[in-house]
Amino acid sequence: MKIGGFQKTSLLDYPDEISAIIWTVGCDFRCPFCYNKDIVLGKAGLVPEEEVLVFLQKRKGLLGALVISGGEPLMQEDIADFIKKIKDIDYLVKIDTNGMHPEKLKDLIDQKLIDYVAMDIKAPKNKYDKLTDIKTDIKKVEKSVEIIKNSTVGYEFKTTFTPELLTKEDIVEIAKWLEGSKRFYLQQFKNDVPLLSYKLENVSPYPKEYLTETLEAIKPFFKNCDVRGI
Repeated sequence: MKIGGFQKTSLLDYPDEISAIIWTVGCDFRCPFCYNKDIVLGKAGLVPEEEVLVFLQKRKGLLGALVISGGEPLMQEDIADFIKKIKDIDYLVKIDTNGMHPEKLKDLIDQKLIDYVAMDIKAPKNKYDKLTDIKTDIKKVEKSVEIIKNSTVGYEFKTTFTPELLTKEDIVEIAKWLEGSKRFYLQQFKNDVPLLSYKLENVSPYPKEYLTETLEAIKPFFKNCDVRGI
C-alpha cells in the first residue's frame, strides 16, 4: 500500500466512531477543486504500512475504525490484503472512492472487508469530464452507484459544491440520478489549502444561504440529506 498521509484520530470521518485516517497515493481524476494535491500527484512522502498497523494495534479499544481515503484507494493493487490485516485486529473499515473501480469495490464488499462506503459524485453525468478533467467512463461510475445502493454496507454519496463549476440546477440533476439513496451530503467548497488547480484558489465558496436553498431543493430525493463544511 502506498500511504501518503496518516491522521491518528478523527471524530468526524466515520459515523458514530472514533477513527484513524490514511490517504493512499494516486488518483484516476484530476479534479481542479481537489485539496489533496500532493497525494493525487504522487508527491507525498510515504508512510510505512507497518507504522499504521502497529499504531492501530496499540489503540485498539480507543479507536473503532480506519478510514481509507485518497487519492483513490481502489487503485492500490494490494488493498484487499491490507484491509484483511485491519480486520484481523477488529477494526471497522470505511472506503472513500470516486467510483471508477466497480469490480474491485464489489469484490471488497462481497468479501465483507468494507463496513462503510463514501462515494464522491463529482457532477451530473453530462459534466463529469469537466469536473474530473479527464475523459471519464461514466458507466463505471454508474455501476459503482448501483453496487453501493444494492449492498448491505452503510454508505453515503457526497458532492463538493464548487462555484464556477456547479450550480443549484446541477445538484438537482445529481439528486434525481441518486434518488432513493440513504444518505447524501452537499459539501462546501474550500480554498484555504493549495488546490489541484490554482485558478480556483481565489474563488469564494458559495454563501451559506445558497447552500441551504440548494439543500431544500434536493431533500425530497433522499432519506437523509445535509450540508457539510458551513
